[in-house]
Amino acid sequence: MLQWLDTYKPVFPSPYEALKQPEGLLCAGGNLETSTLLCAYKKGIFPWYDREQPILWWSPDPRMVLFPDDIHISTSMKKWLKKKSCHITQNQCFQQVIQFCAEQRANGTWITSEMKKAYLRLHEAGYAHSLEVWKGKELVGGLYGPCIGQVFFGESMFSLIPNASKMALIHLAQSMDLKMIDCQLYTDHLKSMGGKLIPRSKYLTCLNWWV
Repeated sequence: MLQWLDTYKPVFPSPYEALKQPEGLLCAGGNLETSTLLCAYKKGIFPWYDREQPILWWSPDPRMVLFPDDIHISTSMKKWLKKKSCHITQNQCFQQVIQFCAEQRANGTWITSEMKKAYLRLHEAGYAHSLEVWKGKELVGGLYGPCIGQVFFGESMFSLIPNASKMALIHLAQSMDLKMIDCQLYTDHLKSMGGKLIPRSKYLTCLNWWV
């Protein structure tokens, strides 16, 4: 049975209590205050829900992660990077990055106005970060997510030109002092970049080490 959290004082159940169907759904309700989100991420839990739904919290098993040393850069991507046609900044326009991420999804409902405000608060508190990819003065790609300890919790990325989000992910893996990038759910794109599925138990152990 799905557990419901108190709106004002949510207490998360153990991630091991997550449902099998739908896979990883742990609980519902609560709020998106900064303290709540930080508590959730530290426990291996993240919010993900559509506009017409209550706040839903997830802890899937297995979990998609990318260990920075495993980042894969294809030959064609190496050639693209050598051209230096784009450059990267960090935390220069967090709000624009999250807005582009929302707009680039055909059904993009999960990055609601409520979610945008919540992650902007996390950013203003120093926990959520963005990487921006620029072609000249035009923002063409980027990603955002919270960073706690040596773990970056990737929430979303976008590209307006080919390879821009890949560049952001490579920069994240190579230029920040990270032990793990949490990708949450499997995609072929993340696998091609070096991401892998690991058991929830191993993921939670990694959090205990690095968060």
